[in-house]
Amino acid sequence: MTVTLADVAARAQVSPATVSRVLNGNYPVAAATRERVLRAVDDLDYVLNGPASALAAATSDLVGILVNDIADPFFGIIAGAVQSEIGGPGGRAGGERLAVVCNTGGSPERELTYLTLLQRQRAAAVILTGGAIEDAEHAAAMAGKLRRLAEAGTRVVLCGRPPSPETDAVALTFDNRGGGRRLTAHLLDLGHRRVGYIAGPRERSTTRHRLEGHRAALAAHGVEDDPALTVHGPYDRRSGYDATVELLRRAPELTAVVAANDTVALGACAALRDKGLRIPDDVSVAGFDDLPFSVDAVPALTTVRLPLYEAGARAGRIAMGKEEPPPGGVATVHGELMVRGSTAGPR
Repeated sequence: MTVTLADVAARAQVSPATVSRVLNGNYPVAAATRERVLRAVDDLDYVLNGPASALAAATSDLVGILVNDIADPFFGIIAGAVQSEIGGPGGRAGGERLAVVCNTGGSPERELTYLTLLQRQRAAAVILTGGAIEDAEHAAAMAGKLRRLAEAGTRVVLCGRPPSPETDAVALTFDNRGGGRRLTAHLLDLGHRRVGYIAGPRERSTTRHRLEGHRAALAAHGVEDDPALTVHGPYDRRSGYDATVELLRRAPELTAVVAANDTVALGACAALRDKGLRIPDDVSVAGFDDLPFSVDAVPALTTVRLPLYEAGARAGRIAMGKEEPPPGGVATVHGELMVRGSTAGPR
């Protein structure tokens, strides 16, 4: 026999309206009453009719988290942090939100499709993580989707990507330019002048911003930006390996490699070792993000630490209305240079 809202109300000795308020988490209810309702929900194994509830309310209990690659620790850390902030009291049914992680695989079309599906589901919030795709047509389509979500009552937060003008989306942006500048400046201060750079995909905002920081450091130190010393590729280990082989072919005399992120840096280290080169004795290597494995690399990886978990948790709190958005709807999240054993002066 199907358990109804009235059954829960009778078990908890409250009105059906009170049960609804507890389960939707949208109205203050006394702690003792809330506990009684939640205990009745557990005892009767009551399941709220999500679609019907969403039709009755402005939004549902669903929170969408868009990531480029869930297997990448960068996105996994942010998504996990978001989910830690979207639960209801005590982790039970009252006010609980269902996190749906949408893996776009870097596809612009899939990104738009997921936003459409989340809009159909009347998502309570949508959080988009990582860099944006820099294409004018796609950016216009994205802005339209984000505006429609906001108009329907969905909170939209951008975590680790640039602001979206003319939308109500809150943006927590990473200071990729500043981090890239400090990373390359560290190597130049050590005395390196032939520095190879392994950049990410050309169409990503993160790629452009980190590369701009790298070039700014070169200019500040009076070092020529040699186009032959920059190679683009995906944000993965294979790309780091192949790009390093290509850089060594173009410039056998290079003494340092800066990688788009830590995963790419691991591939660079593997290629250098396979070529019989020592790190950092022959070639220094630096990454970006400070992913968990970076400190365990041999030698430990010099990198820029981005507070990924903290940024994701803040995005989750803003999405749930637990924290006020930053002034103007935009906040810049700064990274910290972590100098470790993979970088040293040239010999």
